[in-house]
Amino acid sequence: MRKFLPNLLAIMLFACVSQAQDFQFGKFTLDELQQKTYKNDTSAHAYVIDEFGSTKIDVSASDHISMTYKYHVKIKILDSKAFNKGTVEIPLYDNDNTTDEIDDIKAVTNYIDDNGGAQTAELSPSKIYRVTENKYWKQVKFALPNLRNGCIIEYSYTKTIPGFYRFPSWEFQSDIPKIHSQYEVHIPAYWNYSASIRGILKLTTNTAEVERECFSSHGAKCDCSYLRYGINDIPAFIEEDYMTASKNFISAVYFDLQEWINPYTNVKQRETKEWKDIDYNLKHSDYFGSQIKKNLLTPYIAPVIAGKTTEMEKAEAVYSYIKKNIKWNEIYAKYSDNVRKALDTHTGDVADINLALVAALNSAGIKTEAVLLSTRSNGLVNRLYPVEREFNYVIAKANIGNDYYLLDATDPLLPFGMLPLKCINDQGRVMSFDKPSYWIDLVNRQKKVSTNSLSVTLEPNGKLKGTMVVYSMGYEGYQKRKAIKKFNTVDEYVENLDEKLGKVKILKYSFDNLDSLEKPLGETYEVEIDAYDNLNHDRLSFNPILFDRIVNNPFKLQERNYPVDWGMPSIERYTITMRLPDNYTVESAPESASIGLPNNGGKFLTQFSNTDNVFTYSNIIQFDKSVYEPEEYPYVKELFNKIIASEKAKIVFKKKS
Repeated sequence: MRKFLPNLLAIMLFACVSQAQDFQFGKFTLDELQQKTYKNDTSAHAYVIDEFGSTKIDVSASDHISMTYKYHVKIKILDSKAFNKGTVEIPLYDNDNTTDEIDDIKAVTNYIDDNGGAQTAELSPSKIYRVTENKYWKQVKFALPNLRNGCIIEYSYTKTIPGFYRFPSWEFQSDIPKIHSQYEVHIPAYWNYSASIRGILKLTTNTAEVERECFSSHGAKCDCSYLRYGINDIPAFIEEDYMTASKNFISAVYFDLQEWINPYTNVKQRETKEWKDIDYNLKHSDYFGSQIKKNLLTPYIAPVIAGKTTEMEKAEAVYSYIKKNIKWNEIYAKYSDNVRKALDTHTGDVADINLALVAALNSAGIKTEAVLLSTRSNGLVNRLYPVEREFNYVIAKANIGNDYYLLDATDPLLPFGMLPLKCINDQGRVMSFDKPSYWIDLVNRQKKVSTNSLSVTLEPNGKLKGTMVVYSMGYEGYQKRKAIKKFNTVDEYVENLDEKLGKVKILKYSFDNLDSLEKPLGETYEVEIDAYDNLNHDRLSFNPILFDRIVNNPFKLQERNYPVDWGMPSIERYTITMRLPDNYTVESAPESASIGLPNNGGKFLTQFSNTDNVFTYSNIIQFDKSVYEPEEYPYVKELFNKIIASEKAKIVFKKKS
């Protein structure tokens, strides 16, 4: 019988095991029901009164090793803005022979009725639904009944997870505050996991005890580690714009399997591999290495590169071919069963498309490697040791001359060498089969650049009439093309734009380079703008920012403990030149501004000039970094405050005497 314990954390206390700390289901106090606010956060619309979870590795009813995960939560709903907490979605993995199961679902709503009495409404089993999300995932969904301001909702369930590889993590923080959150795990000594704590909050409970002979199967017995993690008075994690996955920053505990011993054979299996092990396995696997062999797609590619003389010409032709011939089915993946099938059927997931791209470029004689990555929404990869499952996406790295290009062929509107924002997430792992794999920065070389120029004349009828020219370059061009292509025709896009612009009427338009993805996208509009009802006034005020004025600061936190991540540097330029009637002149105008971020991190500039009855106003909003660290947040926030204040300022015209 084995009685060793996995070394999970540096600080552990060993004692006789105590009973699990789950709280009683259905119990509440009148004081809890009558609470109108949460004392630690009066802005909260809801808060967690108590939350408990546990995971135990054991033998299932079918005599297989599995994990039993139990979850129980009680939430105070203060007002209707938190009614969404009453809609519960529980993900279940469902693929081939691995299927999660869920049972013991209980849910109640406790509330005070119109007569002042405490009532309880139970969830009917008939209101629990199973929904298929895709070929890998299903969801169990239900909605708590009788929600109303001040109610308390409570629910619990048990999930059975086959095997022992997908050990559930625990997130202490969410978008609402919590009074208490606790997670307990029971791990037999046959399995050794590493536990990692993320986030800035300190654990208030962190203990380890011994459960004697807690695991038994077919004569195999062992002790267990009984671990408890808890935090009290947990603030809400507030998400703001321009961030990667929240799970990179919220306080949580994660488990990764290091090694395990087969309880029946005593054979040890090491799961924490070195990159050389993963390199070898992927190179020789049917789902990866076999899909990117050099000559795999030669019959497909030979006619595509016929007549092309340079590597760049060949690469661009192959990239265009893959984009046009395989439509993405909206599924993320890093392995492919058959890239040739994807080409033949003209549909596939991310791995089908981009591994086909790697194979096709190699078949064209261009040295190309696959790059595994984790998308922004999937979170950061732990680079201390390799864990394949943390990756959820794969792209291509084409090496041409002394340079390289990161390529994703899932979107036909992506120019050669540009990655979508979802892929700009720290680093990816280049799987090179003639040398050890290595990390590479995931960056877009192109900035997000836009220029908007207006030249208008103030007509006697109070309307502005003239021309607007917009150029979108780099990532801005990609985003603008995506916005246009959502419509069936350019005419429909312009009609929609015309409706959104309100007082602006588009009289005529033309586009340049709409389908030339590597070139700046140009839009030219002849416009008429309802500026004034008439000119029978001695003075007129005019805000020169006619479009996309910044009126709300996206950064509202007093302190932000995670970076501002734009994904790429950006430049926005705006210019308006306006000719006034001969009997008007400029009386006053905003002062020019020049505001910079520390360490040349960006700037906001405005300039005004006028000659006789013609004036020009321009501004530039420029961010020279992709990522701004938390200590830079106050400066970025204040810059936006200055931009908002500046864009409120008006120019005053007056009639000449």
